[in-house]
Amino acid sequence: MLLSWMLALLIYTQQENVQDNLIITNKGDEMYVVNRSNFSMQFPILPFIDMKKVKDFMDEIDEQVSKKPKNASLDAYGNITSEQVGYRLNRRVFTEEMLSYFFNKGTSTIELPIVANYPRVDSELLGNIKGEKIGEYITFYNPYNKERKNNIDLSAKAINNYVLFPGEVFSFNKVVGERTVDRGYMPSTAIVNGEYSEEFGGGICQVSSTLFNAVDSAGLNIVKRFTHSKGVAYVPVNRDATVSWDGPDFVFKNDYNQPILILAKAVNNHVKVEIYSSDVITYTPKKIPYL
Repeated sequence: MLLSWMLALLIYTQQENVQDNLIITNKGDEMYVVNRSNFSMQFPILPFIDMKKVKDFMDEIDEQVSKKPKNASLDAYGNITSEQVGYRLNRRVFTEEMLSYFFNKGTSTIELPIVANYPRVDSELLGNIKGEKIGEYITFYNPYNKERKNNIDLSAKAINNYVLFPGEVFSFNKVVGERTVDRGYMPSTAIVNGEYSEEFGGGICQVSSTLFNAVDSAGLNIVKRFTHSKGVAYVPVNRDATVSWDGPDFVFKNDYNQPILILAKAVNNHVKVEIYSSDVITYTPKKIPYL
């Protein structure tokens, strides 16, 4: 008897509330108007909420309102550019508000819950780890090869100002990302299976090779490195690190007890990579050969 009464009450509540809306505002401005029916599973008796629809709705909101944080960084003159705090949807609070609306009667209003999204690297941390240079390497290239220079510039910028915390692993492919025309990369000569060919991003192996020699000079733990099938002109024999998307990668790990900072730049006719850390770091440097 009690169960029948509860089922009848739930059916009544669901029918009564089908026209009652949920109004979502952001800083007082109306952003969305939705209804229980937008998130209901089609069951004839009990009101069930479809959490996948709720998740998809939160993804849509997050895409509109979130702002990614920005790490503190060093400019070309070594000055610190301050970090920027981002923000995103507080999904836990929003889900609770959605459930409260769905299983109760009446129209409801939610002020969009926003939570701060802090950057990994702030000015204080950056100031602490830019004081001690623990590794460095320089390679040279032909600046008149515009396509290759473009690819070198882009990949050097991608790894510049990167901070690797203790115990973390750095993957060149993951940090630089896929080399595509949409991301500004151009076809240029690359060594593929022992032969020269035109590939998008051709030339970036000079950046990965310069990085390898810099981190190796700092005594960091080289996890994965592959050499070209032919010798290259910018580093000594067997001192290169070839990379390709969905192929060879250059990977190293920070086994030190302090974060490290990677500074990389392509200027005029050379690539320069420097590795910095705190002045209290204990590290084991190596002497790396140049051409």
